[in-house]
Amino acid sequence: MTGATAAASTHREPDLAGQTVVVIGGSAGIGLETARRAEAEGADVTITGRNPDRLKQAALEVGAQRTAAFDANDTVSMRKFFQDLPIPIDHVMVTAGGPTYGPLLEMSPAQVRRALSDHVVLALEVARNAAGKMRTGGSLLFMSGTGARRVGHGLGIASAATAVMPSFTAALALELAPIRVNLIAPGFVDTPLSASLLGDQLDERRKELRETLPIGRVVGPADVAALAVHIMTNTAITGATYDIDGGQQFV
Repeated sequence: MTGATAAASTHREPDLAGQTVVVIGGSAGIGLETARRAEAEGADVTITGRNPDRLKQAALEVGAQRTAAFDANDTVSMRKFFQDLPIPIDHVMVTAGGPTYGPLLEMSPAQVRRALSDHVVLALEVARNAAGKMRTGGSLLFMSGTGARRVGHGLGIASAATAVMPSFTAALALELAPIRVNLIAPGFVDTPLSASLLGDQLDERRKELRETLPIGRVVGPADVAALAVHIMTNTAITGATYDIDGGQQFV
């Protein structure tokens, strides 16, 4: 086999060539890494975020074609964003929002309602506005967590909130078919959000995980991004929930 023949035989087309990927919450952490990986796989990437300056920098980093700065929980802004997007859309990933922690009995009724409903309402609004512009076989990809797998002190309402998402995802997958709908449920991921939540306890948490996780290291945004792109490209997957925690829930 000649060198030219060998090179040709190992060449592959990028997995997302000619496709469009929208990342809601794509200016940092998991969303940013997913946008980066999607662009590297040939996708035309659009990212959104609340902070215009951070969003502009993120777009330069990943080569995003379009950006939009707005609060993902603002339903009017969300509707306008999707109305203004060119069609067709192939994949939409939602990483905006974060978990709510704290003792249950110290939460007000309004705080409980928000904690239990925010992720579901956001996902539903994205689905409602995106579905009519998506290509057949495209996918919606939401984020949750593994908190419901193992209830413990400090998790508070987060365990209940994450327990809702797998059933919601499966039901939405049936309603939106042939558009696919899937869910990623991470454990601890070393992101700016984790850093803001843990503060000066971050290094201690990293050390603990490196010593206890079966994989021997901390899960990073690039790990979740790799899973996200796989789910986008595997057209046999819908209604599924994928844990990615390095074995955290077992130790």
